Order: sequence, then C-alpha cells, then structure tokens
Amino acid sequence: MDLVNSLWNLMAAFGVFAWVLLTTLLPWLPLFAWIAFWLFAVNWKELYPTLARGGAIGVVLIALLTVFVWGTLSPPAAGHHYLLGLHVTNLIGKLVYVSGLLIIAMLCGSVQLGSRRQ
Repeated sequence: MDLVNSLWNLMAAFGVFAWVLLTTLLPWLPLFAWIAFWLFAVNWKELYPTLARGGAIGVVLIALLTVFVWGTLSPPAAGHHYLLGLHVTNLIGKLVYVSGLLIIAMLCGSVQLGSRRQ
C-alpha cells in the first residue's frame, strides 16, 4: 500500500508541477508564436531581397502606424511605461515594444539565413 501511496503522491506532484509550468509559460505563448512564425514560416531567402529593394520602408511605416494605433487604443494605466527603471511616455514605450518585435523578427531571419549557408 505504501507503493501505491507513493505513486499517487508522485502523480499529484507531477500534476502540480505541470500546472505551475503551464501558468508560467502561458503569458509568453504569443512571443513564442511570433518567434516560431518568423523562424519557420517565412522564407528569408525570398524576403530579404524584397526588403533590400525598398520593402523595409513599408515595414517601418507599418510599424509606426502600429505604434500610433496601439498607443491610442491602449494607454497604460499610470500614463507612462516603466522600462529598465525609466518612466517613458506612452508612444515611446510602444515604440520600444514594436522595435523589439521587429528586431526579434530580423534576428530570426538572420538565424535562418546563417543556418542555410552551411
């Protein structure tokens, strides 16, 4: 009977661990999806020449439009963001977030192009 109790306690502990892991990783799921999309779903061999011919200007303009719309629709509760100990305004904070997402996308392209050259 001790073996059955030990196995039951082990399963219960595993269930608690799985629940804590799920609740910890769930808020990060959109970022993981963003990275997976830009790393696996985009063919950077075809996209990079398009960006080099002037498509990057369109990406920058869409990013700026995203910053303005997001900043208008979702202002922070305190009126400013806390980034690395700094109090920055709403639009500057959103610009930092959108720039970070663009940098992650470009890094995924760099990783994909670097792995295909070898």
